[in-house]
Amino acid sequence: MKRAAAKHLIERYYHQLTEGCGNDACTNEACGSSPGFQRMDNNAAAIKALELYKNNAKLCDPHPSKKGASSAFPENSAKGAHNFSACSNGKMNHKDLQPAREDFRDLNFLTEEKVYEILSLCSESEDYSPLIRVIGRVFSSAESLVQSFRKAKQHTKEELKSLQAKDEDKDEDEKETASGSSTAMEVEPEASASSGDGLSHGENNVQKFDPVEVSVDIEAVRRVYDRLLSNEKIEAAFLNALVYLSPNVECDLTYHNVYATDPNYLNVFIIVMENSNLHSPEYLEIALPQFCKAMSKLPLPALAKLAWLWSQYGTDQIRRLVETFQQLITYTVISNEFSSENLVNEDDGVVAATKCLKIVYYANVLGGDLDTGHNEEEDDEPIPESSELTLQELLGEERRNKKGPRVDPLETELGIRASDCRKPLIPFEEYINEPLNDVLEMDKDYTFFKVETESKFSFMTCPFILNPVTKNLGLYYDNRIRMYSERRITALYSLVQGQQLNPYLRLKVRRDHVIDDALVRLEMIAMENPADLKKQLYVEFEGEQGVDEGGVSKEFFQLVVEEIFNPDIGMFTYDESTKLFWFNPSSFENEGQFTLIGIVLGLAIYNNCILDVHFPMVVYRKLMGKKGTFRDLADSHPVLYQSLKDLQEYEGNVEEDMMITFQISQTDLFGNPLMYDLKEGGDKIPVTNENRKDFVALYAEYMLNKSVEKQFKAFRRGFHMVTNESPLKYLFRPEEIELLICGSRNLDFLALEESTEYDGGYNKDCRIIKDFWETVHSFGQEKKRLFLQFTTGTDRAPVGGLGKLKMIIAKNGPDSDRLPTSHTCFNVLLLPEYATIEKLRERLLKAITYAKGFGML
Repeated sequence: MKRAAAKHLIERYYHQLTEGCGNDACTNEACGSSPGFQRMDNNAAAIKALELYKNNAKLCDPHPSKKGASSAFPENSAKGAHNFSACSNGKMNHKDLQPAREDFRDLNFLTEEKVYEILSLCSESEDYSPLIRVIGRVFSSAESLVQSFRKAKQHTKEELKSLQAKDEDKDEDEKETASGSSTAMEVEPEASASSGDGLSHGENNVQKFDPVEVSVDIEAVRRVYDRLLSNEKIEAAFLNALVYLSPNVECDLTYHNVYATDPNYLNVFIIVMENSNLHSPEYLEIALPQFCKAMSKLPLPALAKLAWLWSQYGTDQIRRLVETFQQLITYTVISNEFSSENLVNEDDGVVAATKCLKIVYYANVLGGDLDTGHNEEEDDEPIPESSELTLQELLGEERRNKKGPRVDPLETELGIRASDCRKPLIPFEEYINEPLNDVLEMDKDYTFFKVETESKFSFMTCPFILNPVTKNLGLYYDNRIRMYSERRITALYSLVQGQQLNPYLRLKVRRDHVIDDALVRLEMIAMENPADLKKQLYVEFEGEQGVDEGGVSKEFFQLVVEEIFNPDIGMFTYDESTKLFWFNPSSFENEGQFTLIGIVLGLAIYNNCILDVHFPMVVYRKLMGKKGTFRDLADSHPVLYQSLKDLQEYEGNVEEDMMITFQISQTDLFGNPLMYDLKEGGDKIPVTNENRKDFVALYAEYMLNKSVEKQFKAFRRGFHMVTNESPLKYLFRPEEIELLICGSRNLDFLALEESTEYDGGYNKDCRIIKDFWETVHSFGQEKKRLFLQFTTGTDRAPVGGLGKLKMIIAKNGPDSDRLPTSHTCFNVLLLPEYATIEKLRERLLKAITYAKGFGML
């Protein structure tokens, strides 16, 4: 109490020096109202106030015009008294300051009007310290922020009349304002968001989702920030307040469960994140990392509500939020030296910012072009479990991912998936942070992903921030560990049953009967023990000596794909204009053939091989659980898509001019017409302007789903036999699945040259090596693909491009007539030291043009 009394006295001395008592004829020499008083700056006034307190100097009584006025800005200690300046200026009109001082003393929350009122007073005096103190107090207190910038309640006519009557009584109005309540504006805690917020929905969200209800007036907050952030001193107040605010908020969320008791607590994060300067260097050091840590402690319902709210923002606002968190991650990564000993996973700032970025990621999905319907039905029959499960249970072990692939909790809370989004507000690529990918130790990160402990964070739980190369490495670790697990289980079986079992998925095929042999063997495996498909693939061509270290498997996949997609077989139709294949609805092949190609695609991913398949994107969307719709016809059936689009946009009378019915015609393999009713009795239902959208939707549903339902279900079943336990769906979007299976079509041979290594006496400066690259760069696209096929076993670039392909060129003796040879398993080219560039070109072209088969060298 003594300290409080002393503090109060010092404040009175300070204000007596800076403002005076209000009596222009005051005789107290230590009073600003005294005619002979020499004006001093704020710091000098604070020091003088301390001296007067120590000497127990005379204190003036407030002049009648000043009665009731007192300092609105109590501070934490007497040492901070020099910060109490209240717009001190010798030429000030004291009357103007009287209501301001009275209002600010107990001001514990802010409104837009109150901010402008204080700003106006400070602008007149050119002293912004009152506003700085108010901002410091309100923005450093979660309780104050929660109450600030609330939406105005819509008053009835009677209430408005009553308020107007009160406004006429100035004294009453001042009294009400001084007590911290506003008569001009009442607050409703859970006022629903309205169009007045300036929030915009994604195109498809308008009809599906109601606006998120929040009590904060977001547009008012934005206007306030726009006015205040241009002043450096005021901006510093926001920064300092955030440093004080964040630890308290983190504590509230971690230990006191404040959101459960007051959902308006979310206003703290809504208001702070509207600060457009958060990504500036001053915030990145301490303030923003601490605030991100606090935000990451929000419970799941709060995270979901925040994602819904942000999804209603426009594209520019979403991009600003993304850039804020990305800036923090990048700044932290490049400012530190991360390694296997100092993992980026253990940096709290990076981890917290990544978790916050996840909220914006889902906001981006929700606000985009969303299609939450049109989901593929699950397979009728579950994929049979392996009998190995019994043995594992006997051994006291749990099968990995027995409950299936992981699902993000926030995704479940929101009821959406990333694959539901046709087009996000901003491209998904903007969420990838390359500096983070460069320093991430993926083996360690994968371990944290599998263990799922609270203490260790895995960036694989936020796959949007990882590029396809990094995610592919994580998938590679998962596949290899599962292969190792299957070998280990096989060894345990051998011990228990006393018989030798094969630890690999061994396929022995004849080159000229590759489909028949592979189909028979894989069908047997799928029926007897599907878990064997999880073993490492080992292919052997009958009559050939090649040992499969990866290269033989690559050729096996190539031959299977070539034969299955052969138009003569009739499993798939080929579109000359798009160069893409589609399931043939009238194929004579049984479902087993389609299951085989599904297994082959799954095995290619599982064994890290690239296939030369050409499917439209809708196939990969369907594999990820989404049905095809009218929009998917654009790349799968472009001619039909354009026709249906023209029908939708036709301005005349559709029924009279086009005479179409709900019966459509298709042709079989022999060109015979097949009729199909899109509705019962479709031949009698004309297509009109009113029902044409229904016709288009049903037509697309038939073409992409119903007509190929049997073939696609078999294909998907085969694919899931291999990938059902994989984190594939969790990590990758449909377009990235295509990249995994097909590789990149962009062949950058300059990047390949940069990444190539040399052995056996060669280096990049050797004459033969310079001649070699000059020759390869002179090839056309077709010959370059042949060269890649010869050297690596595939004519596609891996995920990430040719720069990620570690090719080795090794010396294979002096000049001779021998052809270059290769080990496709290891991407090794064995190159004799040819005497001339002409001979090099001739030998190399002959090798890549006629090479086929495997022999022991």
